[in-house]
Amino acid sequence: MRDPKPETAPLSVIPPEQWNELAAAAVAARARAYAPYSGFFVGAAVRTRDGRIFSGANVENASYGLTLCAERSAIVQAVLAGGREIVAVAVSSGISPPATPCGMCRQTMAEFAEDCEVLLLGGPKGDEERRVVTLSQLLPQAFRPASLSRGKGPVGG
Repeated sequence: MRDPKPETAPLSVIPPEQWNELAAAAVAARARAYAPYSGFFVGAAVRTRDGRIFSGANVENASYGLTLCAERSAIVQAVLAGGREIVAVAVSSGISPPATPCGMCRQTMAEFAEDCEVLLLGGPKGDEERRVVTLSQLLPQAFRPASLSRGKGPVGG
């Protein structure tokens, strides 16, 4: 797979002012992250089809496997409020180049977005550097709910 081409501005799924609003929500969430073990603070925000924004931050745990990533935290907030279709995601990591979502987060996004644009925000303040990729670039050939119906039936039969 080729490296996703960096963009300087988000694509056309939502207007620029809505991207700025989504970015601001991700940066604000990053300020509320709980990362005493790694010191790696991440904030995320998702926009649902109906235009609502939900944010989340990483929440670490002394039992590392229980850590919740910012992207999944934001998606959980959306789902709890009835949002089932994500059209855009912003992730603020504070590093350069901006961090991409982990595999678990990518798979969780694939559950609620057929494909969506992901705005990666980096730099010390969390928003100075911007890069846009699509979920399909981050997770090609994703395992989706429709994949389950293809696997039904006896093994080898």
